[in-house]
Amino acid sequence: MEKAKVYFTREITPQKVVEMFKVLNKELPGKVAVKVHSGEKGNQNYLHPEFMKDAIEYVNGTVVECNTAYEGERDTTQKHVKLMQEHGWSKFFDVDIMDSEEEDIILDIPNGKVIKKNYVGKNMKNYDSMLVLSHFKGHPMGGYGGAIKQLSIGCASAYGKAYIHGAGNPEELWTANHDKFLESMADAASSVVNYFKGNIVYINIMCNMSVDCDCCAIAEDPCMKDIGILSSLDPIALDKACVDLVYKSTDPGRDHLVERIESRNGTHTIDEAEKLGFGTKEYELIEI
Repeated sequence: MEKAKVYFTREITPQKVVEMFKVLNKELPGKVAVKVHSGEKGNQNYLHPEFMKDAIEYVNGTVVECNTAYEGERDTTQKHVKLMQEHGWSKFFDVDIMDSEEEDIILDIPNGKVIKKNYVGKNMKNYDSMLVLSHFKGHPMGGYGGAIKQLSIGCASAYGKAYIHGAGNPEELWTANHDKFLESMADAASSVVNYFKGNIVYINIMCNMSVDCDCCAIAEDPCMKDIGILSSLDPIALDKACVDLVYKSTDPGRDHLVERIESRNGTHTIDEAEKLGFGTKEYELIEI
């Protein structure tokens, strides 16, 4: 597989997010879902809708989310809708909680290493393409959160999230073998990529980089300085480039984030995703 192109800018502005989309020269057809992280109530690090507004409007997208598998302010549609209003998403955009009704879409994963099916919000069927706007940061379980996590856990229904976490057994969502959970994320991500048949654009924004995810109501403050915005048509190359930029950083807080990634074996997800064939770790970083 030839190297993937990953574009990189050190400037972090709403206008630059649009520019990083345009540089990919990829038109998203039909109705566009924009996958963001709505941010758990109390979290101080998530990227606000005002920052995402230019990009979402540029693709005329609908903001999509799914409910969580753990207790909080996003574990039911009623609470999640309220939080989307409180956080300002509904002020600017049409918002779709894709698993707002019980019935899920089941995506088959015939070559999945751990799971052979993925349960996603049924409203995914209403979209022809997707823009994955990811806030790159650490994660308490995954080690890091980026494009692959948005494709997998992010697009999964509440049941689907438990299914991925439990490596196929939702009742073991917090107790399953850790590497099998990471491998399940890669499996699930592949099914969403295959569903949209290449009509996905990925943008990772490397700012407010805490060791904790935006899903944490109580999260550590960012531990290192902002790095920039990256975009690609390959989610695996994109996440790998972001991890590499963290490792190459001379910022003193970089060690804390690296420790989080390594202690959770976070790059295992990237390795397993590449084996599934929906992208490559080999990339060319093009700074603009």
